[in-house]
Amino acid sequence: MTEPNPKADLQRYLQGARDTLLWKLEGLSEYDVRRPLTPTGTNLLGLVKHAAGVELGYFADVFGRPFFDEGPPPSWYGEDAEANADMWATADESREEIVGLYRRVWEHSDATIAALGLDATGRVPWWPQDRREVTLHRVLVHVISDIQRHAGHADIVRELLDGSAGFLRGNDNLPPQDQEGWESHRRRLERVAREAGGS
Repeated sequence: MTEPNPKADLQRYLQGARDTLLWKLEGLSEYDVRRPLTPTGTNLLGLVKHAAGVELGYFADVFGRPFFDEGPPPSWYGEDAEANADMWATADESREEIVGLYRRVWEHSDATIAALGLDATGRVPWWPQDRREVTLHRVLVHVISDIQRHAGHADIVRELLDGSAGFLRGNDNLPPQDQEGWESHRRRLERVAREAGGS
């Protein structure tokens, strides 16, 4: 039996969410990665941009490990940014730029995680005063929860775009089913929903 390694376990779940987010962009046009597919504008590239901002905040700022040493942060990252500016990409922000930033951010996050013990403390200035002092362990759990949630959003958005679904390439985590089987399944669920709703 191998020795438990809680930090490695947490980091594995974080990396899984990161990989899922980026995989959801593969094979799509610039239009499709930016398309708002919910009433609140949820889109794939915006989810990646947001995830970069989340990791910047929690693994850089909270533990006093600055990421933007060589100049100011982007305009969408900061207290005076437009509301939801981190949830969509402007026409002049390329997919490569945002994905590249996210990869650099997660390298910085991984360096923070490697350098600190799970009991290392930081401060989250945007949390209520009585909860601002945190450990790396708590931040890891919080960020994993957040990024996994957005990976789930990305899964739904991608399925709405072209029917692609699943966790990762080679491990879609779905029961084996062809398109006809899924359509039959969906019709069955629609019929059950109508029956339950009295239609």
